[in-house]
Amino acid sequence: MERVMKRTISFASFLIFSSSILFLAGKSAAKLSYDGDNDNVTALFIFGDSFLDAGNNNYINTSTLDQANFPPYGQTFFGLPTGRFSDGRLISDFIAEYAKLPLIPPFLEPGDSQKKLCGVNFASAGAGALVETFQGSVISLRTQLDHYKKVERLWRMKFGKEESKKRISRAVYLISIGSNDYSSPFLTNQSLSISMSQHVDIVIGNLTTFIKEIYKIGGRKFGFLNVPDLGCFPALRILKQKNDSCLRDASTLASMHNKALSNLLFKMQRQVKGFKFSLFDMNKSLRLRMHHPSKFGFKEGEEACCGTGKWRGVFSCGGKRFVKEYKLCENPDDYIFWDSLHLTQNTYKQFANLIWNGGHMSDSLVVGPYNINRLFQIS
Repeated sequence: MERVMKRTISFASFLIFSSSILFLAGKSAAKLSYDGDNDNVTALFIFGDSFLDAGNNNYINTSTLDQANFPPYGQTFFGLPTGRFSDGRLISDFIAEYAKLPLIPPFLEPGDSQKKLCGVNFASAGAGALVETFQGSVISLRTQLDHYKKVERLWRMKFGKEESKKRISRAVYLISIGSNDYSSPFLTNQSLSISMSQHVDIVIGNLTTFIKEIYKIGGRKFGFLNVPDLGCFPALRILKQKNDSCLRDASTLASMHNKALSNLLFKMQRQVKGFKFSLFDMNKSLRLRMHHPSKFGFKEGEEACCGTGKWRGVFSCGGKRFVKEYKLCENPDDYIFWDSLHLTQNTYKQFANLIWNGGHMSDSLVVGPYNINRLFQIS
């Protein structure tokens, strides 16, 4: 069964509702123990896009295209929207849980700075490695780096120079970036002004600069998600008019990026002292589930749980965007896709388990050379 919804709400009521849900979300997170003063804490810093954004975009001047602070987002776990683009938790939330950390707070979330001693989430839905990607509506990776530097200065004042340096080097840095750099030209109906290979080179170049900046400050342990098969996401599939296949150019860009990212990371491991990384093949892991959903406990591999149109590919979940009407599935756990551009909590949990535990699937490397669990253990 499914539900068809069309919602209208006054602006004043919406503001009251939004304030209430954010207050309740804060209360929920506050129940967790923030033992950031413990010398043995390995912090988690999170950078990137909507696959990891825990609510930073709640606090910036942007449109509802880049926000998820309204129902039915968050319904499965939190019982209310938190700004996460899912029905519940994200990969980063599960990783924090496995590492025995509290939910990592968004950088822009107001409140007790003590919460930021176990790590900080800088990710922003819609962000890319390129400053130009959805510029003015999101927090670019470059700005996320600036925010990280502010936290690093806070740590130096809190712990002192030497202790802060130890904590920075012991921390794990989780990164998901690139998807918006490659999907935005198709979603905004703009053609690339340069070749695909040049576009990928620039994205990888910006990401390289970012990694080197974190390393220069003291970061040593990095976890990466590669770019999923974007052309097969419902929102991009509906752009293809002639048949039901995936949008080939978008998928090709993702594949090119992933090859270049892998080459970059292995090169840095060889050439940069102390650089350690984990690379999760999100692209292959998602395709396996889309092609064989029942094998992984899903009932639907292509259609989104929330949205409208074919494959529910219209980005209308929640009725706060350009299209107000949307359909909502009965059980998100049965679906791989939550809305036309994002995944369900069930999917994210499966990915988090792979990232944390490592291993091989179908004789292909899924996580390596380290898994995230190992990165947290390395001193």
